[in-house]
Amino acid sequence: MHAILIIEDDAAYRHNMELILQMEGFSVRTAPDGRAGLALMREELPELILCDIMMPEMDGHTFFDILKSDVVFADLSFIFVTALSDRADQRKAMSAGADDYLTKPFTAEELIAAVTGRLNRMNSVRQNAGIVSFQQERAYLRERLTPREHEVLLMVGRGDTSKQIAGQLGISIKTVEIHRSNLMNKLDASNAATLARWAMIAEQL
Repeated sequence: MHAILIIEDDAAYRHNMELILQMEGFSVRTAPDGRAGLALMREELPELILCDIMMPEMDGHTFFDILKSDVVFADLSFIFVTALSDRADQRKAMSAGADDYLTKPFTAEELIAAVTGRLNRMNSVRQNAGIVSFQQERAYLRERLTPREHEVLLMVGRGDTSKQIAGQLGISIKTVEIHRSNLMNKLDASNAATLARWAMIAEQL
């Protein structure tokens, strides 16, 4: 379930947005201003933030600037929600790095479209990043490992002991241990679990 944080000082708007998104199956938390929103975020990180601009205590631009200055919050998806329709204000919001801009008044359909569209784009970026990372790791294995090291890595991934590996490859246990040590160093693997993960990638070579 996607987690969304709504920061809006207008209680009626805040409640309506919360209700609409909850009916769509989202997990929603709300805050009346930026300061309260930050407090909620320190308890639980949302995936997406809908934030008004004109608010007491801490306005939307100040809140957004604080998020972008903190590495913990910097990558969260962010949509400004405001009654301001001036193009200069819209440009200011988008140039600061906001992902979208929703102008009041808006319909339930427009709210849902903005939220789902942003979340879908975010998921697509994450998936593509994962594919690129996997391809880079696979290329790294091809470049760095010898054929024998590749064999040993696959056997380690299956859970074979050094004695079993030595017997299957016709080499000494000491030689197997040297290969294990070389693999740990080349792959920066500090434990067996990390080495097993590399073995899964090696299976795709």
